[in-house]
Formats: sequence, C-alpha cells, structure tokens
Amino acid sequence: QVQLVESGGGLVQAGGSLRLSCAASERTFSSNTMGWFRQAPGKEREFVAAITRRGFSIRYADSVKDRFTISRDNAKKMVYLQMNSLKPEDTAVYYCAAGPAILSTNAALYEYWGQGTQVTVSS
Repeated sequence: QVQLVESGGGLVQAGGSLRLSCAASERTFSSNTMGWFRQAPGKEREFVAAITRRGFSIRYADSVKDRFTISRDNAKKMVYLQMNSLKPEDTAVYYCAAGPAILSTNAALYEYWGQGTQVTVSS
C-alpha cells in the first residue's frame, strides 16, 4: 500500500513562501499522478495542483495559478509544492494524494492520501 508523508508546513507572513514536500514509501509512486489538495476550517476540500507521472501535464486551481508550482522527482519518490506570494486565504491543511495515470481535479479519483501539513499565513 502506498504511504505518503507531507512536510514543510508552518507559519508565514503574507507575501512569504513555503515549499511543501511529499515523500512516498512505496515503489508505485512513479506510476501515479500526484496531486495537492487543501482544506480550510469550515470549508470543503479543494483541489490545488496536480502533475502526471512524466510531468507532461500540470494543472492548477485558478486561486493559486502563477503563485504555486508543483514538481516531482520520481527517482527520489518526492513531489513538491512551491508556494510563493502567500495570502491569508491560503491557510489550510495541505494534503498530498496519489491517483491513477489521469490528470484530475477530482479528489474522489485519488486513492492514497497523506496525513496533511498545516500552512498558516498571517496578515
């Protein structure tokens, strides 16, 4: 079973940056589309970014486009989310997820999830 562990969250001021990392313990990592989702208090889980296995297809939510960058290193079984120009509305628990070989914004299509890492942006 694929296991994912997020790290890199923390408290930053508005306008600052963070880089989230997601490490996979299973060898199936490189065969999966990887995504980042987030959930703020009182809100539904929402899509943030996704990247296919070879990185040929990438998609971002409109709310983070031009500010966040998703990338992956299949040899290291890692996926990253570079977050720049952070805003208070970015405050949420961020989850790494592994899905099939399909670029999707639908959380229901992602089978494996990490425990989440808290990102808090102060104003």
